[in-house]
Amino acid sequence: MNVRYRVELNQCERDGLTALLSGGKHAARRLKRAQILLAADAGASDEDIVRDVGVGGSTVYRTKRRFVLGNLEAALSEEPRPGAKRKLSSKEQALLVATACSKPPAGRARWTLELLAGELVRLTEHASISRETVRRRLAENDLKPWRKDMWCIPQVDAEYVARMEDVLDLYAEAPDPNRPVVCFDESPIQLIGEVRAPIPPKPSQLERYDCEYKRNGTANLFVFLDVHRPWRKVKVTASRTAVDFAACMRDLADVHFPEAARIRVVLDNLSTHSAGALYQTFPAEEARRLLRRLEFHYVPKHASWLNMVEIEIGVLATQCLDRRIESIKQLVAETAVWEQWRNAAGNRVK
Repeated sequence: MNVRYRVELNQCERDGLTALLSGGKHAARRLKRAQILLAADAGASDEDIVRDVGVGGSTVYRTKRRFVLGNLEAALSEEPRPGAKRKLSSKEQALLVATACSKPPAGRARWTLELLAGELVRLTEHASISRETVRRRLAENDLKPWRKDMWCIPQVDAEYVARMEDVLDLYAEAPDPNRPVVCFDESPIQLIGEVRAPIPPKPSQLERYDCEYKRNGTANLFVFLDVHRPWRKVKVTASRTAVDFAACMRDLADVHFPEAARIRVVLDNLSTHSAGALYQTFPAEEARRLLRRLEFHYVPKHASWLNMVEIEIGVLATQCLDRRIESIKQLVAETAVWEQWRNAAGNRVK
């Protein structure tokens, strides 16, 4: 046995290990490691520790090594385990999600785990896929095919798969500052004012607000999200016309990514999301200049969930917009603070 790792505890560490062994609920492996460290510190040989503690020689060696090379907590804790490689790739998982959201086979009321496993085997090169693999991947996406109120997408066809793989390939690429990938979408919002001032909360009483309110019109939020770095931008406008879209694309090219040679933009199939919007808004020369630096990638129809910015818009709605906002001025100020906070915190979308 290699005994080159020598354990020498200080008094604080001895007291901590003694307290750990004296009471409380702890994992058995953690208690065994504590016994190993105390025995080694007392001068016991590895053979004596193996016999007295009831562990293998390799456990004694690893525990002493992690203490000497790391610290006390590293010696007491479990080393990270890589686990088995996932059977489904990211593209295959996306295909599973799309299939689970499509119509079930003829003669069946709904998809089951067994049906989905069989369909995935037919669509991929796997010889077999277990029911449990399908269940876990659906659970990660919060999908329950047996529920009738879930949102279903149309039958998956060749165009759907082509667009899906195009977008997923962009997400999987290594970050390239010269060719960033930016997700883009918009979200309408109602401007609602209070008729009567809300009553602030106090102990044992919730905040109270009147059911009556004032409609102050609508506004629109254009949201940009960098796929490969923690950056997002929220632009508030009064409308979401082709002119507004073109202005956003010019901001993207000239303000947000002025040094990038090519900007790959992921967006949905709204009629204003087109190269024609730039020609409609700017002179032809200016439109051509911008389009030389922009590259549009469209998600499949009825599959806007493949656009990462949809998740970010959901976070924005929950954290910032879940209240009454009465004016565009207030909306601009509130979304700007939220945007700065999210960027400073380094939040990403997986």
